[in-house]
Amino acid sequence: MQRYSIIKDKFPREIVLLKGKPCFWGKCTFCDYILDNSEDEGEIDKLNDEVLKEVTGVYKRLEVIDSASVFELTKHTKESIKRVVKDKGIEELVFEAHYFYRNRLDEIRDYFEVPIFFKVGVETFDNDFRNKVLKKGAGFKDYREVEKHFDSPCIMVGIKGQTREMIDRDMSIIENHFKRATVNIFIENETEIKRDEELIKWFREKYYYLKENPRIEILFENTDFGVG
Repeated sequence: MQRYSIIKDKFPREIVLLKGKPCFWGKCTFCDYILDNSEDEGEIDKLNDEVLKEVTGVYKRLEVIDSASVFELTKHTKESIKRVVKDKGIEELVFEAHYFYRNRLDEIRDYFEVPIFFKVGVETFDNDFRNKVLKKGAGFKDYREVEKHFDSPCIMVGIKGQTREMIDRDMSIIENHFKRATVNIFIENETEIKRDEELIKWFREKYYYLKENPRIEILFENTDFGVG
């Protein structure tokens, strides 16, 4: 498992994949990522401290991800991140949080005392597909509800049952209404959700130009950020 990397283009930053406590939601039908968590806080803290030693502060920006939300990191791990922020001169942190936590984000801002850039796993702005098929547990019906709280949605493309019209709408929203966005091409895993190769081929052809968009990162493999 690679847990530290440097991202040099579009949004330069260091990134660490830490271990967290179990995701509070844990019901997303497409996700096997939650296997990378633990209830043993000693194990979590020991591993995370080793990973955080890799951080140099080269870009003054650090992204911290785990198998759930920033709120599932242990108290010790958050203290360690705060120490790294001070020691390495980090000027901005990037975290991800479930939509459920939208009204608690200021807790994280107040704790770390540096600007926080918040990502959120949206997967799609189609409410029915997001919640009835993907079981995301995020009940907003309009992108403005997300925009109010988060800086950057994460979108997923290439799942059986998605349509071109759904993806066209998602791409229009992220191109026109958010500071940044991440598009993940779905990679099959141990879940029952299946990949739609024809849809992915169409997406590559129609939206390849987004690779040149400085605000949008596209992950054709789920390890394209260098961690995982």
